[in-house]
Amino acid sequence: MNANIGKIDRLARFALGLVALAFGLVSLGNPAWPVWSTTVLLIVGAVLIGTAAIRFCPAYRLVGVRTCQMPKSTS
Repeated sequence: MNANIGKIDRLARFALGLVALAFGLVSLGNPAWPVWSTTVLLIVGAVLIGTAAIRFCPAYRLVGVRTCQMPKSTS
């Protein structure tokens, strides 16, 4: 598993993941929010933080996107 997430992408994922988790946790038990939306927010937040932590996004690999720099070869 090679890293395919760069620094800026990683920070953005982490920040958005924290926001999604915060909204999900705040909406827990709130009757104004449907249960499915709370669940989606918690899952999305966890996935964003997880991909930021391991610096790998399976969706990026499927579409061939890479936001980090390639390591320089030593040859």
